[in-house]
Amino acid sequence: MKHNLTSRPTQFFVTAPLPCPYLSGETERRMVADLSGRNASSLHDTLSRVGFRRSHGLIYAPICQNCSACRAVRTVVDEFRLSSSQKRVMNVNQDVRVDIMAPKATTEQFDLFSLYQGTRHSGGDMATMDFYDYQALIEETPVETVVIEFRDGLDTLIGACLIDHMSDGLSAVYSFFNPEHKRRSLGTFMILCLIERAKKLGLSYIYLGYWIDGSSKMSYKQRFEPLEYYTPEGWAGMQIEPTSSKAAEC
Repeated sequence: MKHNLTSRPTQFFVTAPLPCPYLSGETERRMVADLSGRNASSLHDTLSRVGFRRSHGLIYAPICQNCSACRAVRTVVDEFRLSSSQKRVMNVNQDVRVDIMAPKATTEQFDLFSLYQGTRHSGGDMATMDFYDYQALIEETPVETVVIEFRDGLDTLIGACLIDHMSDGLSAVYSFFNPEHKRRSLGTFMILCLIERAKKLGLSYIYLGYWIDGSSKMSYKQRFEPLEYYTPEGWAGMQIEPTSSKAAEC
C-alpha cells in the first residue's frame, strides 16, 4: 500500500523487517508516527484517512517493499444494508445490552480477552499478554476512545470493542468475544452495532483496518459492503469476488 502525504506534522520512523503475520514467507515493515502532543487527535484523523491505524500511542501503516496486499478498508455507513443473515444475527441478540464505557481495563474484560485469544489466536503474540499488557492496549490512547461492552440477559460480559472516534467515522481498533456463543455470531453483531452507532452520530464510515485477499483472518470484513479501500489517489469502491468458502467469523 502506497501513501502520498503532502505534509508531515510529526516525525516518521520505519521499523525493521519482521515476518508477516498474514502471508507466509513475506516480511513486513511499517511506517510509524508518535501521536503524543496536543495535536494527537487531528494527526490521528489525518493519517487514519490515508490508511494508517492506531496502536497504543502510535499510528502506523505497512510499507512493505515487495508487497502491497494490505488494503485499508472502511464501510460506507449510509449505503450499508442488512443481509438476511445479518438480520437473523440482530434478532438472535435482542437480549444483548450495549454499554459505552471509558477506556479503562477491567479484570472481567481481561478474562474474556484471554479466553478469546486462547481459543482463536493461541499461537499469536497477543495470546501471551498479561493484565498489564491488556491494560496498556486499552488505556494508552491519546485520542477520543471508548470501550463498548456487550452483555447478555444475565449481565455476563460476552464481547467488547475498543473504538476510536474520528471526525467522519468510528475506527474499530480491536474486538473480542466469547467464542462459545457460536449461535450469536458475536463478531458480526458487534460490527453491526458499530454501524448503527455511526448512523446515530451522523458519521459516514466504519474503519475496519486492513484487508488481504485470501486471508481467512480478514475475510469477515467483506460482509460489510459497500467497502472502500485506500489508494494513492484516495478512497475507491472495492469489488470483492464472491467465494464459495464461508468467511471466517470475526
